[in-house]
Amino acid sequence: MGKNREPKIWYKLDLSAIVYPTLQRRDFSSVYRLSVVLKEPVRPDILQQAADITLTRFPTYKTAIRKGLFWRYLEPNNRPGPFVQEDIRNFCMPMPFKAGSRYLLRLYYYGCRISLEAHHCLGDGTGGMCVLQTLTAVYLRLLGHSVSNGYFVMDVDQAPDPEELEDAYMRYANAKVCPARPGEKTYRVRGTREPFYTFNVIDGILSVQEVKKVADAYHATITEYLNAVLLYALLQKQQSEWHLKLRPVKIAMPVNLRRFFPSKTLRNFITMVYPAIDPRLGEYTFEEIVNQVHNYMRYYINEKFLKGDITTNANTQRNPFIRVVPLFIKDFVVRQFYTRVQDKNSSAGLTNIGALKVPNDMKPYIDRFDIYMGQPFSSRTNCAIVSFEDVLTINFASSIMETDVERFFFRKLVKDGIHVTIESNRENLQEI
Repeated sequence: MGKNREPKIWYKLDLSAIVYPTLQRRDFSSVYRLSVVLKEPVRPDILQQAADITLTRFPTYKTAIRKGLFWRYLEPNNRPGPFVQEDIRNFCMPMPFKAGSRYLLRLYYYGCRISLEAHHCLGDGTGGMCVLQTLTAVYLRLLGHSVSNGYFVMDVDQAPDPEELEDAYMRYANAKVCPARPGEKTYRVRGTREPFYTFNVIDGILSVQEVKKVADAYHATITEYLNAVLLYALLQKQQSEWHLKLRPVKIAMPVNLRRFFPSKTLRNFITMVYPAIDPRLGEYTFEEIVNQVHNYMRYYINEKFLKGDITTNANTQRNPFIRVVPLFIKDFVVRQFYTRVQDKNSSAGLTNIGALKVPNDMKPYIDRFDIYMGQPFSSRTNCAIVSFEDVLTINFASSIMETDVERFFFRKLVKDGIHVTIESNRENLQEI
């Protein structure tokens, strides 16, 4: 009699993750970065121990991507690694699927900073933040500190909840109608591409209370206010350029679906909304931009609209014909659609992971968090926002030389009375 073999474990890519590998190029991967800045310099040897302990708790992050005839999937990766490395200036580099022992995440340290980079096919910022905060907690415990579990700090001695591994889209994609998606060519930032592998970062560090006070004065939330400031900056940029005609300015903003549909998933569970201003209708005051964004958010970001949106996506995957189309044809079609339609549907990206909380006994060791959306697919800038205690960081990332959008953005904040501290990896940063 043959030996009983254990069933082979593998994880189907979630509904969002299916798209990201198709966009992979030699000079582009869908990679994002999350960082925590501690009060004391990082000890890399202890961080490596913490990484080895932590990643066993997150099976979908300790994986490699494989290609089948019809679909890609994730399989457990038991190769040595990932190994902690000293940080590099141009981070969020492309992540070839067969490099680095096939891991789809990287761990860096520099000074007091610990950074985690993950390929988006593993999960979204919420899942990545669970890994980073748990890693940080384990690291602090190895140094002898007492740190509790809670919030994004998971218990590494506990087996993962099966719900953490689920494709939550498919559980909630049950609307009776699939809303149409209006698509119109939007304004695109025209910039001078940097040399291959150059990644430009500009960070703004602000006070949460100062930003909230200004947002309150406009009768808006912090997210609505900062969305309006980015739309304002993009409008200013378009006006400053030579153009035959004006185009709508639109932001691609991920929404965390866990806020509306209960799920513990650590994989992708986001959908996109697109706040926009059309300057062809007339000149907008900043107050009008804020009001438009405020009303858009109230109208579109609710359970009913979001369920319709994810049902539209899920129905494509459920289609019996599409299921049996070979993977190389699927890749070609998705890539063409993304390049010609989806990527042209927004002028910039903006994500706000919100106010992060950690267990009380972990707070004394943390200064702030940073989040970076990674290298944009095309010539534009992406903006990511996160706050911890009273520190709010706004991280711009681009692969173009010009910093006009960032300059208009931060100047508007300063004009509104907000104090901004600027940090950057650029050598010759233009005056903000």
